[in-house]
Parts: sequence; C-alpha cells; structure tokens
Amino acid sequence: MKSLELNEAERLASLQLIRTENVGPITFRQLLGRFGSATRALEALPDLAARGGRKRPLRAAEPRHSEEELARLIKAGGGLLVIGEAAYPAALAAIEDAPPVLALRGRKALLSAPLATVVGARNASTNGRRIAASLGRRLAEEGIAVVSGLARGIDAAAHRGALDAGSETTTIAVIAGGLDRVYPPEHQALQEEIATRGLLVSEAPLGTEPQARHFPRRNRLVSGLSLGVVVVEGALRSGSLITARMASEQGREVMAVPGSPLDPRAQGPNSLIRQGATLVQSSDDVLECLQPLIAPPLAEAPGRHAAGRAEEIPAEPAGEGSDADQAVLLDLLSPTAVPVDEVIRRCHLSPSLIQSLLLELELAGRLERQAGNRVALIV
Repeated sequence: MKSLELNEAERLASLQLIRTENVGPITFRQLLGRFGSATRALEALPDLAARGGRKRPLRAAEPRHSEEELARLIKAGGGLLVIGEAAYPAALAAIEDAPPVLALRGRKALLSAPLATVVGARNASTNGRRIAASLGRRLAEEGIAVVSGLARGIDAAAHRGALDAGSETTTIAVIAGGLDRVYPPEHQALQEEIATRGLLVSEAPLGTEPQARHFPRRNRLVSGLSLGVVVVEGALRSGSLITARMASEQGREVMAVPGSPLDPRAQGPNSLIRQGATLVQSSDDVLECLQPLIAPPLAEAPGRHAAGRAEEIPAEPAGEGSDADQAVLLDLLSPTAVPVDEVIRRCHLSPSLIQSLLLELELAGRLERQAGNRVALIV
C-alpha cells in the first residue's frame, strides 16, 4: 500500500487518538483499518466503548492538548512522524505494536538508512566499552546508522563511536521519556550532540519523566528499527536481554560478543550464543551478518495506512456483535492472558467479529492487551 504525507488535521487527529484513554498501538491500527482515518475513528470511540460495556462516555483526548503538544515539540526543534507516512521506517511499522506516532529531533533522513542496534550493560567493563565504540565507529563508516538507548555503559560507547566516525551516517538514540528530558543526567552533552548530528526518537509526550515501566517499551523500538541487534555484555535478566528477545520475536538478527564465564556481564551474551545468536568477534562479523539484509529493499509492512486518504484504504467490515456474542467471548477470557489466536480457535465466531468485540472491550476499559498478541480481562 502506498504511503502518503498526511494533512495537518489528520496528523493532529492521529496524535489525539493515541493520547486517548484505552487506545494503544494495536487498537490504533485496528481503528484505522476499520474507519480509514483517525478523524473518523475519534468520532466512533464513544459508541464503540459503550458497546463494550463502558458505563461513562469515553471522551477523546482534548484537541487543544494535541495542538499544544505539537507546538511545544516544534518549538523544541522537533517534529512528528505518524505511521503510514513515507518517512516512517518500514521495519518498525511491521511489528505488531509499532508506535503510531513518533516524536523526532534531529536528522529524520537517518530513518531511511540501514540501521543496526548495539546494546549492553550499564556497568560495562573497559573492554566492553572499547568493543562497543569500535562497533559503532565501523558501522557508521560503512553507512549503517547505530541505534541504541542512550543508557550508561555500552549504549553510550556505541553512540560515541558512531559520532567519532565522522560519517554522514551516525546514530539514533531512542529515549524512554520525552525528548526534552535527559536520562541519565550526565548524558546531557551526548544527547544534544546526537540531536545535532544524529536523531533522537521517542513515542512519549514532551515532559514525560522516564520510569522503569517505560524501558521495555523503549526497547521494542530499539530492536524494531534495526536489521539486527548486537549485545555486548549484559546479565541474564538485563534490559539488553529483553531487547535481544524482542529482536528475535520481531524476526531480527541477534548477535552477541562472547565473554569470560567468570564475568557475570558475559552471562547474557554467552547464553544468547548458546541459543543460536551469531557469535561476534569483530565488526566484520556484524557486517557479514547484516550485508545480505541491506541489499534488497524492505517490503512495505502489512497494515501501513495512508491516513487522511480514506478512499485509498480498504476499510475492514464493522462487524458489530450482539450482547450474546460478547457473552460467548467473555466466557473464554479471564485475568490470565491468552493469545488472541487461541481465542479465535476456541470461539465459534468469525475472526473479524472477535477482533471487533475485543476492540470494544478494550475501549471500555475491560480488556488489556499484553505482549505477544495476548489479551486479559481487567477485574
């Protein structure tokens, strides 16, 4: 499907829709598929939530709040990118919970370059930092922009290595909070340099302070943007391993730098290698792994929409269900998360009707979507 630039009204409507209560990335895309535009989806929200059993009306986020958010972002030197626009990365659009709206500050053109992620331990060793910086520099020199999360240790070293390459292709930092927040505080200068020579990316509104719950969501962007992820040091239960797991689920290449079994920071990469990750001993190993993925153009992701041009979007059938249909579905759901595919197999309703009913329940605040396309009732 052809991707188009949105008109200003539709861009603001997209921002308003994703900032509305009970609307997440998956729900956003389903609403766009069903109604063809964010503007039409906003109009339909109250009725959908009421059918899902919501007692009080579901009100969309205030339009003025979206206007103010966009104005503040522009004043801060940033801009907005909505899924479906031509500049939105196809690789990221292909993941099931791709962020509908991205806040950007810096060189947006980097999103069209080949991208590779380098992540690792915050309490990195001297050798680990040196390896990360070397990888970052070499990848940038070869025209591959380096993606990481601007954390202490390996992330910062990879960003710095890419910046030191002196190449037009540099680095992308994915921020857990708003683009106007610096975390950790000592990375103020590094974040500003990336905003000038690279690109800052966030799905959070300006003013959002990064919290622990934001980082797993940030990590899915770090991996989702890239062709592959390289892990340089990290404990077994670290954020780096979460990023690697997400990369694997997203169909990305997973690579790891081995380390001494006596070093706890090597347990994560060593475990990944045992599970089939590509062993990395030098930058050449990373380039060899990524090169076959760079040559062919990425296929346009399924489900990318051209919001604001509803006539070019094949809208899905509304699929309104009855109270009896909803009761049948609710009998199969519980507070324990279950894959949507399993619900479809067990329920004698059409898949499109089930998706419609799930959408209504979510907008009503009765259903929660979880990772891995799973759903759970909220009690």
